[in-house]
Amino acid sequence: MAHLVLTRLVTGGNISPAYSNHQIDSLQAPLLVAWQLTRDCDLACLHCCTESAPGKPLPDELDAAAALRLTDQIIANEVPYVLLFGGEPLVVPHFGAIAERLGRAGVRLKIETNGQRLDAQSLAPLATLPVRSIQVSLDADSAQVYARQRPGASLERAWAACRAVRAAALPLEITFAPTRLNIHEAGAVIERAAALEAFRFNTGQLMRIGTAARLWGRLAPSAEQYRHLRATLHAERVRLAGRLQLCYEPFSVAEALQAHLSEPPATLLILPNGTVKVSAALPFLCADLRHESLAQAWGAYRAAWCSPALIAAATRAIEDESTHALSTATRALSHAVEA
Repeated sequence: MAHLVLTRLVTGGNISPAYSNHQIDSLQAPLLVAWQLTRDCDLACLHCCTESAPGKPLPDELDAAAALRLTDQIIANEVPYVLLFGGEPLVVPHFGAIAERLGRAGVRLKIETNGQRLDAQSLAPLATLPVRSIQVSLDADSAQVYARQRPGASLERAWAACRAVRAAALPLEITFAPTRLNIHEAGAVIERAAALEAFRFNTGQLMRIGTAARLWGRLAPSAEQYRHLRATLHAERVRLAGRLQLCYEPFSVAEALQAHLSEPPATLLILPNGTVKVSAALPFLCADLRHESLAQAWGAYRAAWCSPALIAAATRAIEDESTHALSTATRALSHAVEA
């Protein structure tokens, strides 16, 4: 079975029903492409799961021409929904060209940003596109706590970005990454999100990945803090029903991986250099879009979820949170199969 999976993984061929009965096997293309445009960022946040920082792009990130060729493949494969994120996507010179080309082709867009560069001028081109949401990170409700978790960032600027999103009649989402530094302000941020007319508030357990993994002893909330957060979320979900969606399930990476083993998400996670990662919490790459087509990458992704090596790694990650810290040391899944 491992040899068959490896063969299909490399070739991107069809998957035999004898080895998989996942719902994604009936799809000719992903329903979502989550595209990390860059690892460069204008901030060096303590909790960053992608290890992004100012002046720290990957050395082999796709240039504008390659990124636009990939954009055309996404359109040609009729992918309905694309998430653009980073790092900070707005530092990418060709971000606007990618968003416009996708949007003009009818692809719905979600953009994740820290809000530091987002204003009426940068939002104007997006207001004419099919934007499903602009997600802004608000990791505190006081400037002091916000600056501790996001050194050099301005909370006032992030709030202004949120107001600009709504002024442009675009849907606003808020995300909150809980740490030991800010978790006590979760309730205030939820209230702020409602006041800013966000339609959704996203949170969950801090991911032990990237920069957060290196600073885990400093950042990880206690079990009691998490219990209090979940109680707050449950209460606020009821109180704000019909006004603000509170999304926090699955709450942990382990819970998400458990669900994915049964039904893998119909999502391709594309890294800045064009490689495709099977899961954010696992170290495996299944394709390289610099040399393979999107259709081949989708076939490789579907095959990956049949791989004994991936299933074993996911099971370990569910049982042992500390293994998540290894997820940024990416390697081809074929190497794991051979091992």
